[in-house]
Amino acid sequence: MTTPIQVILRPGKEIPILRFHPWVFSGAIAQINGQPEDGDIAEVLDKKGNLLGLGHFHHGSIAVRLLSFGPAQPETEAFWADKLFDALRVRRATISALAHQNTSDESVALPAFRLVHGEGDGLSGLVVDVYGHTAVIQCHSIGMHRQRTLIASAVKTVLGKNLLAVYDKSVESLPPKYGEAQENGYLWSAEKTPESTAVVVENGALFRVDWVSGQKTGFFLDQRDNRRLLTEFVAAKSVLNAFCYTGGFSCQALRAGAGLVHSVDVSPKAIALCNENVALNAPYSGQHESYADDVLKFLKSSARPYEVMVVDPPAYAKSLDKRHNAVQGYKRLNAEAIRRVAPGGILFTFSCSQVVDRALFYHTIAAAAMEVGRPVRVLHHLSQSADHPVSLFHPEGSYLKGLVLYVS
Repeated sequence: MTTPIQVILRPGKEIPILRFHPWVFSGAIAQINGQPEDGDIAEVLDKKGNLLGLGHFHHGSIAVRLLSFGPAQPETEAFWADKLFDALRVRRATISALAHQNTSDESVALPAFRLVHGEGDGLSGLVVDVYGHTAVIQCHSIGMHRQRTLIASAVKTVLGKNLLAVYDKSVESLPPKYGEAQENGYLWSAEKTPESTAVVVENGALFRVDWVSGQKTGFFLDQRDNRRLLTEFVAAKSVLNAFCYTGGFSCQALRAGAGLVHSVDVSPKAIALCNENVALNAPYSGQHESYADDVLKFLKSSARPYEVMVVDPPAYAKSLDKRHNAVQGYKRLNAEAIRRVAPGGILFTFSCSQVVDRALFYHTIAAAAMEVGRPVRVLHHLSQSADHPVSLFHPEGSYLKGLVLYVS
């Protein structure tokens, strides 16, 4: 039997682990027994030799991503299946479309939802999104990627006959040197030629999802609840959806009776998908126009006031050393947006940069409003949808923050 890698912590550094935080930082380690490679399973022990948990080792700031607290065996298929069944129970409790889903009924397509959300489901480094009959796995760590075959098998077990394919979309999210040697592709398919897209339903709207060539896993499921909230504000209004990607907010606004919707994204491919999704949900009484353009340039060059605006940019910073520049970017963007909101209008504004916390984002938007000189009131504080749960012991998992603002 192979002797397991052992990571022994400095005195006192076991406290976060005892509080169920899933990360072991390199600075907390007193010694390592063995010569681990990235992705190896490691036992984490306190200074007295008590076993605290098991996880994936990696040479870096986050040295171990814990998968269990205690002596569970994460390399077994039973472990993965148990974790995924637990994750599915959470989704059934929080997503109404899943509450009474009969997973044995092959004729019923599962709605689009996130089955696994990393640390929020006790699986640091793993995301699993479900689009109709296809599950898309995205690994953010080498350890998870090395287990992808077992994970795919567990997904098949958990989702049953409704599942027709499991696709691995990990290359873009893996550490670069390791990821360069990998390929995205199907881990399993019940069909000889699996589909690369599917039409799914969200809050009554139809969307075509492309998991092979789309961003992330193909769709931004984390905005489901916020897109539903938008529908309460848009009837007969003019709406701008900035950074529209495939038109999630645009389609919901049109379905809710918006009089005019403009969709803007710098990517022509995103605009094409947005237009396709708008057509999937036609006919509308309102008008839709799309623009492949830089959002900030569009805002500066447009004289049109919008009664409702959505500003949902990609992450401006992925590390602490980029945070200052990100904050300045959010301030410039939101200052232009506030200038373009019609008096008495509504602004939905977001940040998905994890290193920009809620307080900093709030103060950045306040600074933008002060620069413009318009009174602004906060109506709602927003977060990610319920299928992106956050562990109470890992607040870092709360990455999406947003505000609904009333601009006088």
